[in-house]
Amino acid sequence: MSTVRERIAPRSATRRPARRPAGTAAPHRTSGGSPWPYLLIAPAVLGMLYLLLYPLARAILISLQDFRLRQLILGDAEFVGLRNYRTLLADPRLWEVVRRTFVFMAVNVVAIMVLATLVALMIERLGRIGRTTVLSSLVLVWAVPVVAATTVFQWLFHSEFGIVNETLTGIGLDSFEGYAWFAHEGAAFAIVVVLVVWQSVPFAAITLYSALTTVPAELYESARMDGAGAARIFRSVTFPLLRPIFMLVVSLEVIWTFKAFVQIWVMTRGGPGDATTILPVYAVQTALSQQRYDLGSAASMLTVLLMSGVLVLYFRQLFRQEGENL
Repeated sequence: MSTVRERIAPRSATRRPARRPAGTAAPHRTSGGSPWPYLLIAPAVLGMLYLLLYPLARAILISLQDFRLRQLILGDAEFVGLRNYRTLLADPRLWEVVRRTFVFMAVNVVAIMVLATLVALMIERLGRIGRTTVLSSLVLVWAVPVVAATTVFQWLFHSEFGIVNETLTGIGLDSFEGYAWFAHEGAAFAIVVVLVVWQSVPFAAITLYSALTTVPAELYESARMDGAGAARIFRSVTFPLLRPIFMLVVSLEVIWTFKAFVQIWVMTRGGPGDATTILPVYAVQTALSQQRYDLGSAASMLTVLLMSGVLVLYFRQLFRQEGENL
């Protein structure tokens, strides 16, 4: 019996490992000291840093120099420190532009978020065909180039050939015959707001709808059983769960509206007067009309600082509210 045990023991000790089932991949082994992963992503990282950081650093440097047309050609710019910023802050027109920029941003962001939320809630309640139709329409609107959409809006509100004036006069509003929309400050500002909102709602609505699909249906059923209406369900169930997504979308829309330069420049160039001049337009006007590229760069840096400050205050307020709710 002992001899049998001695023969069995070595065989069990040298048992081969079990084979992996067919179709399963071998476990991935990471090479902690290998530089190849970093070398493979290095070109993309370096390219991104060059495209993002170099223009920012160059703009900061120009804002600290006496950089005009002569310096642009000859390249002998003189370092002047914060003189350009002092000159810029002493301009009373700048503060009017800053006020208009914040009004423009607030009106756009509120309109975008309200409309996008309503559209997302509507899509959630539609059937398969209706949902597909609305989502496809939103994607098509989102895909329209900014310059093309701006040109279409220019023709829609054209004083002689625009379909808006023709429609309004067709329903009996004769005062709009030949009405020059872009010659009136309030009308021009409202058209730019409508254009920016029209271009921004698709992204926000699709993002919010994607987030709505993650909310468990059981929560809605429980809220309805407790007698909650649609508004109470949204306030007590939907919005608390989607708060991070709302925070992200609002932040992106703040950035988008703060730098809405192309639409304004193509449509009105900041006019009539300064009715549609916001900080990015003011920076370009200063750089091109006066050949003061240093002041234009300083205005651009001021835009970045103000936008960053708005986002920081917004995030602090949200995090404070979340901390109080915990």
